Amino acid sequence: MESASPRRIAPLAASNSGEEAVVWTDEEAAEVVEACKSGDPLAQRRLYDASQKNVYRLVVRMVGLQDAADVTQQVFLQAFRKIGQFSGRSQFGTWIYRVAVNESLQHLRKVKRSRMQLLEQEPMDSAPSGHASIEDQEVLERALAQLEPDLRSIFLLREIDGLSYDAIADVLEIPAGTVGSRLNRARRELKQYLTELGWEP
Repeated sequence: MESASPRRIAPLAASNSGEEAVVWTDEEAAEVVEACKSGDPLAQRRLYDASQKNVYRLVVRMVGLQDAADVTQQVFLQAFRKIGQFSGRSQFGTWIYRVAVNESLQHLRKVKRSRMQLLEQEPMDSAPSGHASIEDQEVLERALAQLEPDLRSIFLLREIDGLSYDAIADVLEIPAGTVGSRLNRARRELKQYLTELGWEP
């Protein structure tokens, strides 16, 4: 009997780190999630290992490098606490992105802060080569820090993680049409901030 060929990357899309992503069949992913619902620590570890890098990459741009590790930990604590609420109607990756965004926004509201700590390099990626690349990265991070958290989350989910409009709408629980309008606003404001910071394409 032939084994089912992997049809998607689960639980999240491949990162930009250049590392090989964990590939599961839909059946394997469902089995791991169901085991997590039963409190299986090995299954929880598998899910964490497959999801942590992408979650951290999103969180670090939402709340800043200084608090990213703590918020990422809180994301997984919440995810495993609430995993029984995951119905399987959407991919697990979409669901945990939603948890990550919600925890990040809650953190920002709690500390009444919308500025991110300047990053010296791309999280989980190799350091950029050349001073110009490093300077461009710093300017981009400073501009992202000025975006409202709601706009920042949409921009990151689309431009960094490559989610579709429908997937972003599912993550943020908003209409797909709203994703487009907010994304356009995020791009306009980001371009304005970059210009104000002296960035030139």
